[in-house]
Amino acid sequence: MRKINAITGKLERVICNMCGNEVKYIDGVCFSADMLFGYFSRKDGIRHRFDLCEDCYDRMIAEFRIPVEESEETELV
Repeated sequence: MRKINAITGKLERVICNMCGNEVKYIDGVCFSADMLFGYFSRKDGIRHRFDLCEDCYDRMIAEFRIPVEESEETELV
Protein backbone atom coordinates (compact mmCIF):
# COMPACT_ATOMS: atom_id res chain seq x y z
CA MET A 1 0.00 0.00 0.00
CA ARG A 2 1.46 3.30 -1.04
CA LYS A 3 1.07 6.45 0.99
CA ILE A 4 1.13 9.47 -1.31
CA ASN A 5 1.42 13.03 0.00
CA ALA A 6 -1.88 14.73 -0.93
CA ILE A 7 -0.19 18.10 -1.43
CA THR A 8 3.03 17.20 -3.26
CA GLY A 9 1.84 13.97 -4.91
CA LYS A 10 5.13 12.33 -3.88
CA LEU A 11 5.47 8.84 -2.49
CA GLU A 12 5.96 9.00 1.28
CA ARG A 13 5.85 5.35 2.38
CA VAL A 14 5.25 1.84 1.12
CA ILE A 15 3.55 -0.62 3.47
CA CYS A 16 3.49 -4.36 2.72
CA ASN A 17 -0.16 -5.35 2.31
CA MET A 18 0.54 -8.84 3.68
CA CYS A 19 2.59 -8.28 6.85
CA GLY A 20 1.95 -4.56 7.42
CA ASN A 21 5.63 -3.68 7.75
CA GLU A 22 7.03 -0.56 6.14
CA VAL A 23 9.16 -1.30 3.11
CA LYS A 24 12.29 0.75 2.68
CA TYR A 25 11.31 1.72 -0.84
CA ILE A 26 13.94 1.48 -3.50
CA ASP A 27 12.92 0.50 -7.03
CA GLY A 28 13.09 -3.27 -7.35
CA VAL A 29 12.97 -4.03 -3.61
CA CYS A 30 9.23 -4.54 -3.32
CA PHE A 31 6.65 -6.21 -5.53
CA SER A 32 3.87 -3.93 -6.75
CA ALA A 33 0.73 -5.22 -8.44
CA ASP A 34 -1.93 -3.23 -10.27
CA MET A 35 -4.62 -5.40 -11.84
CA LEU A 36 -7.77 -4.19 -13.55
CA PHE A 37 -10.17 -7.08 -14.04
CA GLY A 38 -11.92 -7.09 -17.39
CA TYR A 39 -15.20 -8.37 -18.73
CA PHE A 40 -16.31 -11.92 -18.00
CA SER A 41 -14.32 -12.15 -14.77
CA ARG A 42 -15.96 -12.33 -11.36
CA LYS A 43 -14.52 -8.86 -10.68
CA ASP A 44 -15.59 -6.93 -13.81
CA GLY A 45 -14.27 -3.37 -13.67
CA ILE A 46 -12.61 -3.74 -10.26
CA ARG A 47 -8.97 -2.72 -9.77
CA HIS A 48 -6.71 -4.35 -7.19
CA ARG A 49 -3.47 -2.64 -6.13
CA PHE A 50 -1.02 -3.94 -3.56
CA ASP A 51 2.63 -4.01 -2.55
CA LEU A 52 4.60 -6.82 -0.94
CA CYS A 53 7.95 -6.76 0.82
CA GLU A 54 10.55 -9.18 -0.48
CA ASP A 55 9.96 -11.69 2.36
CA CYS A 56 6.19 -11.82 1.74
CA TYR A 57 6.76 -12.09 -2.00
CA ASP A 58 9.08 -15.07 -1.40
CA ARG A 59 6.44 -16.74 0.83
CA MET A 60 3.75 -16.15 -1.81
CA ILE A 61 5.70 -17.63 -4.73
CA ALA A 62 6.83 -20.59 -2.60
CA GLU A 63 3.18 -21.76 -2.72
CA PHE A 64 2.98 -21.76 -6.55
CA ARG A 65 2.51 -25.20 -8.12
CA ILE A 66 4.47 -24.02 -11.15
CA PRO A 67 7.60 -22.13 -10.11
CA VAL A 68 8.17 -18.59 -11.32
CA GLU A 69 10.40 -18.24 -14.35
CA GLU A 70 13.69 -16.85 -13.16
CA SER A 71 16.55 -15.30 -15.09
CA GLU A 72 19.49 -13.17 -14.05
CA GLU A 73 19.73 -9.60 -15.31
CA THR A 74 23.12 -7.95 -15.61
CA GLU A 75 21.86 -4.40 -16.22
CA LEU A 76 19.93 -3.00 -13.26
CA VAL A 77 18.66 0.44 -14.13
